Amino acid sequence: MKALPEELDQAALLLSLAEGWGFEAEVADYADVGFGSYHWLVTDAAGARGFVTVDDLDRKPWLGDTRAAAFAGLRLAFNTAVALRDGGLAFVVAPIPASGGETVRRLGSRYTVALFPVVDGTAGQFGPHESADERAAVTAMLARLHGATAAVRGVPRPSELGVPGRRQLESALREVDAVWAGGPLSDPARRVLAAHASDVEALLAAEVRLGAEVAARSTNWVVTHGEPHPGNVMRSGEELLLVDWDTVALAPPERDLWLVAGEQEDELDLYTAATGHPVDAGAITFYKLAWELADLAAFVDLFRSPHRRDEDTEVAYEAVTQCATIRERWEGVLT
Repeated sequence: MKALPEELDQAALLLSLAEGWGFEAEVADYADVGFGSYHWLVTDAAGARGFVTVDDLDRKPWLGDTRAAAFAGLRLAFNTAVALRDGGLAFVVAPIPASGGETVRRLGSRYTVALFPVVDGTAGQFGPHESADERAAVTAMLARLHGATAAVRGVPRPSELGVPGRRQLESALREVDAVWAGGPLSDPARRVLAAHASDVEALLAAEVRLGAEVAARSTNWVVTHGEPHPGNVMRSGEELLLVDWDTVALAPPERDLWLVAGEQEDELDLYTAATGHPVDAGAITFYKLAWELADLAAFVDLFRSPHRRDEDTEVAYEAVTQCATIRERWEGVLT
């Protein structure tokens, strides 16, 4: 995120680090990386470093519809990441538990704070994995992750087979002819959605149908990362690491696999060879569609809420215009 979060006092953030983790930061540099969470690099007087993540509980629909529910979901997600790392998956970049054992702490009513180790390496950009070697390496990581399900049984939350934020998106569709007064980009976003409302409604109906078909077939639910795209894969020396674990949940393996499959889908064959699980093509289609609709739901909800015009909301508005025009990519599931 490029812009600093609203209603957040950095002094309160540093105090929470000191009280929760005993980390007395002397330097705190905002890191405008990623999209969806806020990050700082912090350093104490002895030169120890930490990577701080602040999450906005109003922007985590896959974790819950209320701040309390989202916080509970985030805590389960981070607890799962710690359990996976402690269970031997060294590629899991998990949070550092606070002195009381908690993996994440509230920061006021709206935000949370978590402390992570600093990883010296580079991450990719959101989008497809470009090289066959990287896709194969990430597929191998996912096979190990999914294979660790029994070791963390009872920790991960189950994922719903649906679109996070569906309720908010359906509400917006019912109100495309009313005034949206959240901020400067509310009305432009409303007009975009209004122009494509029937297409979005048809795709939401298709997603329900596909999800029901997946639920009827799927018996192999595993612990999934949820977003293993290049932006969440870091290369540190010769190692590949997975970061950003707020989406971890129990789900069919295809929740991860669609993000690593190349055009020839060789990676799906590699996964089947490693795990014995035959990949469900229908589940791959379902998760692709659900992802696009979830993005649209999140951006529409942002513009129906109080917001300011900045670099991040400009990017989000461009995303709305792309998400709302996806029908042509999904004609096959509508016929």
